Amino acid sequence: MTQKTDMPVQTQITDDEETEIDLRELFYAFRKRLWLIALVALLGGGTGAFISKVILKPVYTSTSMIYIMTKENALTKLTDLQIGTQLTQDYKVLVTSRTVMQNTVENLGLNYDYVHLKRKIKTDNPNNTRILNISVEDGDPMTAKTIADEVARSASSYIADIMEQDPPKIIEQGEVPLYKTRPSTGRNTLIGAILGMLLVMGIITVETVQDDTIKTEDDIEKYFTVPVLSVVPLNEAEEKNAPRKPEKHKHTETKNGRSAV
Repeated sequence: MTQKTDMPVQTQITDDEETEIDLRELFYAFRKRLWLIALVALLGGGTGAFISKVILKPVYTSTSMIYIMTKENALTKLTDLQIGTQLTQDYKVLVTSRTVMQNTVENLGLNYDYVHLKRKIKTDNPNNTRILNISVEDGDPMTAKTIADEVARSASSYIADIMEQDPPKIIEQGEVPLYKTRPSTGRNTLIGAILGMLLVMGIITVETVQDDTIKTEDDIEKYFTVPVLSVVPLNEAEEKNAPRKPEKHKHTETKNGRSAV
């Protein structure tokens, strides 16, 4: 003989269930703490500006320009575009070669080696031109100009010996930069503000998602999948302000003279 018992069916939330994010609830959470998001964004922007102006060292860029020369007999073999493309690639390698870098270090009496100098130099060739730009970055504007000019002179002399042709002409020397290349105060301020906003919004999102307290009847169906049959509204303000009355006990007498409540 078996005994049948009615066990209540319970719905359990497993770890495999996906966490649903109510975008409307999340929006209200952001709006409720909008002042905090704005405050942290201001602090983050101010931190970015402070780092750019005080902590990070400014870097200035000066650029010299040389013109790529070719022999006359080469023009009969190759088109101008082919010449510009091929020689530009060769010149880029030769400009930053160890010989040119070492000559520049020795001529200017720099207090670092040619490897460190090479990191400061960038070469660029505008499209469809035979012009090679030699840009130098340095923390001092005057030093950046001096190095750019010396690299152009050393490269022109070295390239003439290697290529066995007339030296490339320096068509424009570097100038003393008036404005720093980096860091950008405006960009770092914007990045700091955005990072501050994302940090606060991320924290608010995590708190909102992990908050499983029951606030409305919809939360009951959401967390327990139990339908709500009725809702009894409570006026908390009236309930708190209303004075409590002492309970009155009603006595009744029985036949044997005893009292009952």
